[in-house]
Amino acid sequence: MSQNFNYRHLYYFWVVAKEGGITRAADRLGMAVQTVSAQVRELERSLGHSLLKPAGRGLALTEAGTAAMRQADLIFQLGEQLPGVVQEAISAPSVRLGVGISDGLPKLVVRHLLEPVMSEPRLRLLCHDGEFDDLLGELALHRLDIVFADRPAPVNPNLLLYTHAMGSSPIGWYATPELHRQAAAGFPQSLGSVPLLLPTGHTAVRARLNDWFDRHGIRPDVAGEFEDSALLKTFGASGMGVFPAAGLVHDELTQRDQLLRIGNCEGVDEQFFAITSEKRVQHRLLERLLQPPR
Repeated sequence: MSQNFNYRHLYYFWVVAKEGGITRAADRLGMAVQTVSAQVRELERSLGHSLLKPAGRGLALTEAGTAAMRQADLIFQLGEQLPGVVQEAISAPSVRLGVGISDGLPKLVVRHLLEPVMSEPRLRLLCHDGEFDDLLGELALHRLDIVFADRPAPVNPNLLLYTHAMGSSPIGWYATPELHRQAAAGFPQSLGSVPLLLPTGHTAVRARLNDWFDRHGIRPDVAGEFEDSALLKTFGASGMGVFPAAGLVHDELTQRDQLLRIGNCEGVDEQFFAITSEKRVQHRLLERLLQPPR
C-alpha cells in the first residue's frame, strides 16, 4: 500500500460514489464541494488511476473505480458494525472455541464429543467442516483450537500436531422399514442384493468395510458414495439404500429418523480422534474435551 494512501480520502470517494455526485456528497458530509473534490483527486493520485468519470449530470465509476468501490464497501460496512461488535463484547463476553470437523466424521458423533463443554456459560462455538488436510493446516496456523477426525494426524516434522484417541463405536447397518424387510433375511449375505450407500475411500472406515465385504464374500451393489457423513445419512433416510453408521448415534437414527438396524458389522469400528497443536497457552476448554472417553 502506498504511504500516500489515506482512508479518509477513500471514505470521501465512497460517499461520492454512493451519492452519484460531488455536490450531493458534499451536502451529506457538510463540507465544501471543492474540499470533497480535492480529497477524491488525492485518492486517485495515490492509487494512480481515475476512479470517476462524467455521466450525464452526475458521475459514474470507471473500471478502477468499480474495483475500489467493492473494497470500500467491505471496509466501511465493517466499520459501521464496529461499535455494535465492541459493545456486545463488553456487555456479554463469550468463550470462543474453534472446532474443525473432518468431513468423513459422523456429525452426530461430534455432538457427543463436544458434550463436555456444552454447558460452558457464554460459549461461542465456531464449527468448520472440511477436508482433513485443510483442517490440519488451519490448526497449525492456530486458526482452530481442535480438530475432530476419523484418523490420527500423519507424522509431519513441519507440523507440531498431537493426536488424542477419543474412543470408538461399533458399526451397524441401517435402513428404512421397506429396505429392512429385504435385507433382514439372510443377513449379512443379503447386503449383496440390496442397494448400499457407503462412505468414499476418502474416509478411514471405508477400507475396513471393504475388508468386511471380502471376508463375507459379499459383492456390494453400491448406489451412492458420500464424503460427507450427514449426506450419506440423509440419502439413507430417504430410502436410497442401506448404509453403515456408528452405534453411538443409534438412538438418533431409530427414534428421530425412524430407521431400523439390520445388524452389526462385526469387527468394524468407527474410530474418533481429537487433534491439537502445540501452543504456549492452551485453550482452557481443551482439557475438558480431552478427558479419557467415557
